[in-house]
Amino acid sequence: MDLDEFNALSESDAETMVQVWAAIPGWVDAVVAGRPYSSVDALISYAANLASVWSRADLDAALSHHPRIGDKPSGSGATAEASRSEQSSMLTAADDIVRALAAGNADYEARFGRVFLIRAAGRTPAEMLSQLHRRLENDDAVEAREATEQLAEIALLRLRTTIDTDTVTPEEQE
Repeated sequence: MDLDEFNALSESDAETMVQVWAAIPGWVDAVVAGRPYSSVDALISYAANLASVWSRADLDAALSHHPRIGDKPSGSGATAEASRSEQSSMLTAADDIVRALAAGNADYEARFGRVFLIRAAGRTPAEMLSQLHRRLENDDAVEAREATEQLAEIALLRLRTTIDTDTVTPEEQE
């Protein structure tokens, strides 16, 4: 989708799209209300600035829509499709890493009371496992901050994969 199409969506359709990026109601409302954007960079910058102040409550709201790393995302909606794509490296993960991730997820959930969240896109299963083990050593405040940063990375990646960042404006054509 190009930026003009996103800017022209109905409010309801735009909300549905932005919720896939991060299901944080206030952020979704603000990103949608910020339209029309003059450029993809303006959209990304605005979304990133809003994400930089996400709270723990925002994190908790969004995590209810994220599958565990290593679990197969269920459903057929856009959010499940995004998760499947982002976690595609897990399809070829060795059985021992899959088992270790499952055990680490359980440890993480017992320690922090929420699912382990990491930007999976571009990471190998072994890298995700290593980060999971490292983050289990964080205290609660540090881990909440790191999880929120990972959520923002996921949201902005999803935004970039949804909105065509190669769109040429009429000024650039001249």
